[in-house]
Amino acid sequence: MGSLRESLNRFKQQQEKCQSTLTSIAAGSKTSNRTTTPAPRVAPAASTLAKNPVPAVKFSNDTERLQHINNVRKSPVGAQIKKVIDLLFESRQAFTAEQINEACYVDVKGNKAVFESLAKNPKVNYDGKRFSYKSKHNVRDQKELLRLIRTFAEGIAVADLKDAYPTVMDDLQVMVVALKAGRQIWLLSNFDSQEEIAYPNDPRVPIKVDDELKQLFRSIELPRDMLDIERDLQKNGMKPATNTAKRRVMAQNGNILNKPKQKKKKKTEISKRTKLTNAHLPELFRNLNG
Repeated sequence: MGSLRESLNRFKQQQEKCQSTLTSIAAGSKTSNRTTTPAPRVAPAASTLAKNPVPAVKFSNDTERLQHINNVRKSPVGAQIKKVIDLLFESRQAFTAEQINEACYVDVKGNKAVFESLAKNPKVNYDGKRFSYKSKHNVRDQKELLRLIRTFAEGIAVADLKDAYPTVMDDLQVMVVALKAGRQIWLLSNFDSQEEIAYPNDPRVPIKVDDELKQLFRSIELPRDMLDIERDLQKNGMKPATNTAKRRVMAQNGNILNKPKQKKKKKTEISKRTKLTNAHLPELFRNLNG
């Protein structure tokens, strides 16, 4: 009996030891779960997704750019030269070949024909490294423009000044408006070519006209007939811009605005050899030439 009780006591002690071990293991696993378990992920609300949509990845923009570059470099040499000159004209800056390639995709360095034509172009200045726009007259502002016009006593064509610098036309208009105060320049139209000519007006040389001369000039009556005006011009050694006599003769002969006679087209007759495509309408082909 004593040995049996001792074995039971040992068994109970082993069970208690195992139970305490299991309890300690369970407690340790709970604490580790509390520290390592991540917080549950909360899905974003639908309103936030609508406000901040994720941009889709597109490859079309780059494809269009590459197609544009290819079209530019395959275009004729003249079209590429114009593209570069427009860039130089609008920017008024000096560009290297690499900078031109980046700005307008014209490969000046890789295209020998474009490079040679651009370097020899009269509107382009090439210093061996950079290209820049070359205007007919090297002026940069209103003061230099006025100084240039004053050197042309016989007048200078406005067309020769248009490419001097970007705001040159605005400055010309400002000078014309300032005539009443400063009397800087005159803008007159050429009778023959109808182009505007800029004339210098030096205020240091005042011109006074007598009232009698003004009255005499205004009292002269011009002939009502253009033929008389042309005769008077010829008598004074001037060539009339019109020829009224010739126009009247041509009008009388009916040579003005006469359209050329149109040739009559021959009517094609239908014969027996003609292929009949409307065989279901025999009444159309009753009168056939043999």
